[in-house]
Amino acid sequence: MKKNPTTDPAKHQEAAASKEDASDQAVPQTPQAEPEASAPELNLQAEVERYRDQALRAAADLENYRKRMVREKEEAIRFANAGLLEKLLPILDNFELGLEAARGDTSAQGSKGIVDGFAMVHRQLGDFLVSSGLQPIDAIGQPFDPKFHEALGHETDASYAEGVVLRQLRRGYRLADRLIRPSSVIVNKLA
Repeated sequence: MKKNPTTDPAKHQEAAASKEDASDQAVPQTPQAEPEASAPELNLQAEVERYRDQALRAAADLENYRKRMVREKEEAIRFANAGLLEKLLPILDNFELGLEAARGDTSAQGSKGIVDGFAMVHRQLGDFLVSSGLQPIDAIGQPFDPKFHEALGHETDASYAEGVVLRQLRRGYRLADRLIRPSSVIVNKLA
């Protein structure tokens, strides 16, 4: 009797084992690839990313706009009186000149009471301006600073260093950080 190679169990196991070994060696195992996205899906994803980026940029622009508006509003409130205070400065200058002239003229009888009254009004006006945020710039004896001083001339005084303000012809003022009017000054210039 002839044995059929496929019916012999021992040969069948050997044949199956050799087929498995051959298949392991012949075809390397690869992980299953994910199905690739189709072209319309890729286009939609790119479009979604573009719109997401535009939305983020618009939100950032809106936040920057809000911050800028708050800052500008605070500045507008802070400097709202700048125009009025600037118009008051020449009046204050003339008041000071008149007060100095009245102090120098002692010929009129009873003028001391009038001068004292004007000095009191001058002090009140100065206090009002300071309470409104206006700060006078004291220039005499200070080094010349073109940010706060306007040089109208030079004089020589050996007792002061070069570039020091000798006289102030007109007082300057600041409102918070902003210069309202520079001080008009005479600066020391050594020969």
